[in-house]
Amino acid sequence: MGMKGKVALGAVAGIVVIGAVSANAGNNGSAGGSGSSDKGSSAAAEHKSGGKKDSGRPEAATKKKAAIDGDGDFRVGSDVKPGTYRTSGNADDMCYWERAKDASGEMDSLLANDNVSGTSYVTIKATDKLFKSSGCKDWEAVDPKAKGSPARAMNGDGGMFKVGTDIAPGTYRSTGNADDSCYWERAKDAEHGLNSIIANNNVTGTAVVTISPSDAYFKTTGCGNWKKTA
Repeated sequence: MGMKGKVALGAVAGIVVIGAVSANAGNNGSAGGSGSSDKGSSAAAEHKSGGKKDSGRPEAATKKKAAIDGDGDFRVGSDVKPGTYRTSGNADDMCYWERAKDASGEMDSLLANDNVSGTSYVTIKATDKLFKSSGCKDWEAVDPKAKGSPARAMNGDGGMFKVGTDIAPGTYRSTGNADDSCYWERAKDAEHGLNSIIANNNVTGTAVVTISPSDAYFKTTGCGNWKKTA
C-alpha cells in the first residue's frame, strides 16, 4: 500500500472530534520555528562549521546530517531513535508520514499518520516499530529544552506550532474562511492519536480559538492567517 494519499487517523479535515482541537500551524515570517523539531514538528537541517582544514584555509561549512531523511522506511531503535522530530517547508500536503506497529503495510499496523502542509512535529515512541516518510523535507530532532521567541501570528496553512516556543498562548482570530475548509486543532502531544486532541473544529467564516499555556501544539490548515487578540 502506498504511503501518499492515506487519510490521517488522528485529525481528519472535515470531521470534528468532540472535546478536541487540532490545527496545522506554520510560520508567517513573524513566527519562528523552534530550535527543536506539522495535519509537523515538525524540519530543516541545521548548519554548522565542520570538516578538516585545507592548506590553512578556514574550515568549510558543512551540512549537518538530518536525523531522518524525508523519504524512506525507518526501523525504530536501529534506523531512528525514539523521540520528537520536526519537518518544515512542506507544500500542498505532499508530505506524508506514518507511525506503524509493524512492517506488514496493512491498515491494522497504523498507529498514526498525517498529510502535511508547512511544518509538522511527530513523536516516535520506543514501542513503535516503523516510521515512514514520503515527500517530506528532512526531519530534525527536537531539543525539549530549546527556547524560542513565541510569535503572535500564524500562517493559517502553515502546519503545526509548538506552544510557548513557536507561538505564544492566548486568543487568536482568523477571518475569511470558506466552506469548512479551515481546520484547527489544539493538541496535548505530537503522537497524533485521537487521545492527543484536546479540541478541534472545521470553520466557515470567522474562527476564534484560545490556546492554553498547557497546550503542547496547535495545528492549522486551510485557514486564513491567525492574529493574537488577547
